[in-house]
Amino acid sequence: MTSKATCLIVASAAPQGVSARSFQQCFSLCSPAFNLQTATPGGKPIEFTGVDESSARWVQDFSIKPYASPAKLESIDGARYQALLIPDCPGALNDLAHSGSLARILAHFISQKKPVCAVGQGVSALCCATEGQKWIFSGYSLTGPSVFELVRSPDFANLPLIVEDFVKDNGGFYTASQEDAVHVVLDRHLVTGQNVQSTTIAVNNLILLCNSGR
Repeated sequence: MTSKATCLIVASAAPQGVSARSFQQCFSLCSPAFNLQTATPGGKPIEFTGVDESSARWVQDFSIKPYASPAKLESIDGARYQALLIPDCPGALNDLAHSGSLARILAHFISQKKPVCAVGQGVSALCCATEGQKWIFSGYSLTGPSVFELVRSPDFANLPLIVEDFVKDNGGFYTASQEDAVHVVLDRHLVTGQNVQSTTIAVNNLILLCNSGR
């Protein structure tokens, strides 16, 4: 029997938090396929947002499990992982998007052509990965939250980064569908999903990529 690959789930530790729905879908889909490790900046606990009736019990159960305590992103060695997953994290704009530790891990994944998946506002985390003046995802096609989706947020005027603008300004190719529509882009070993609704399809593509490469 082939041993499971190990997937690193990177989440924001910012107060704006991590989408409970997206994280739950990521974790539930990946648990049978991978050995999982969660990591946040500073190893801080994950703050879940958008908890509703369907996710409240899961979040409560998850929080008491041993693997609910994230590792410090700063101490993660990317070479130990075969896949990287960033769920929808509204907080990513405020920490992951300028994380030197995540940039180091992403640089390793790109150099080794290992699968990377980012969903919704988690896509902003990819913006940290610059080498010199060049973004390491320059030339890649990807998606992320559209301006039409972001503008509905009361914090829109204060967002430190708009993924669509960053991608276009740094040599990437950005596409989006209608608001809240499922839209996933696969380019080489990078999978991106436009929004929370795209989580399941994006993560399934990550799993397929890992299986096809083993």
